[in-house]
Amino acid sequence: MSKTPVQLLSTDALLASIVSREKRMRVELFEQMQEIAELERRGAGPELGYKDVAYVLQHAIRCDRNTARQMVANSALLSGTITPTGSELAPELPETASAAAEGALSIAHVAEIAKAMKHLPAEVENLVVDFAREHEPKAIGDFGKGLAYGLYQDDPEPGEPQPERLVNQHYKRWRKDGMLEIRALLDKVTGAAYEAALDPLAKPRPDTGEGPDQRDRSEREGEAFAELVNLMVRADQLPEHGGEPVTLTLTMSYDDLAAKTGDALLDNGERIPADQVRQLACNAGIIPMILGGQSQPMDIGRKTRTFPAGIRRILVARDRGCAFPGCSRPPRHCDAHHIHYWADGGDTSVGNAVLLCRHHHTLIHQSEWEVKLIHGIPTFYPPPWLDPERKPRRNQLHTAA
Repeated sequence: MSKTPVQLLSTDALLASIVSREKRMRVELFEQMQEIAELERRGAGPELGYKDVAYVLQHAIRCDRNTARQMVANSALLSGTITPTGSELAPELPETASAAAEGALSIAHVAEIAKAMKHLPAEVENLVVDFAREHEPKAIGDFGKGLAYGLYQDDPEPGEPQPERLVNQHYKRWRKDGMLEIRALLDKVTGAAYEAALDPLAKPRPDTGEGPDQRDRSEREGEAFAELVNLMVRADQLPEHGGEPVTLTLTMSYDDLAAKTGDALLDNGERIPADQVRQLACNAGIIPMILGGQSQPMDIGRKTRTFPAGIRRILVARDRGCAFPGCSRPPRHCDAHHIHYWADGGDTSVGNAVLLCRHHHTLIHQSEWEVKLIHGIPTFYPPPWLDPERKPRRNQLHTAA
């Protein structure tokens, strides 16, 4: 049977073919790793007059030194080693090796899993691998950090000395060209507040007919800092961000706050100990979001399309950032999205809303991705070409945090 020309395939068929081909290539690559591991076991480098197997690979397949060394390192992770007596040892990452053998993971996935597992016990490898099966390699590090935080709380044990308090530092010097050069070291709370104030001012300018904003990030943030300095002398003119004046939100459980234990989550993902929360909650521009405590009514129905500040705060406390699977964007980079579109009769309420960064907000509107609230948790369903079974997915990065 002749092969159908790619020009005649539907878009879904093309994507399905690419996914299938990538899986086969990954299986081939896993088998290549086994062969590299066998070369390493045999000591093929010195046998062939080379320093090591990585140098052999450099010449054999014409790759650079770093790539060759990474291939040898990955082969050890996925293959285990064989002792001189001939008994095979288990791979260093058995769950990862099994998934890689199926073609479910790329070498980039394997490398990120290996980094994450350096700080995690072996018994949670299956959780990291399950996450990696559905996400890009770069998301694995954040997921691993969230797992590590849950397993290894950093709070000192009773009787241990308290860690030294970090001191905010500021450096400035006038340069010969008349510019003031500034550097600063800020603690977590101050740093988060600074980001919250700077971010809305550093957005790219809208295209008003002159073309898109050509400034790079450093220039945009530099001009935003200058604007922030000017705004501070007119504090009543600070801009709104996300539908409310620039604020910093602290989220923690009511029980932890009452017991003065645990920690609070800042809206940039950093944490601070409970003993700082009570004092900070009294400051202007800082909003305590106490989970399980008394809250204001949030359902405002069809009165307005725009999500008010109160609803956004609840969404920040619930979603902790972009709810799309694998996205680590913080709340300040997110819009509130009507799950049942407002234009189609959906109301403006917590039960019909989810936080999405601008990229994933656009994706939801323009693609076959779907989002629903299942037991109050944003749950996403991929397009059929990505997953014919359309298995539900959730953002585990924020829940792990």
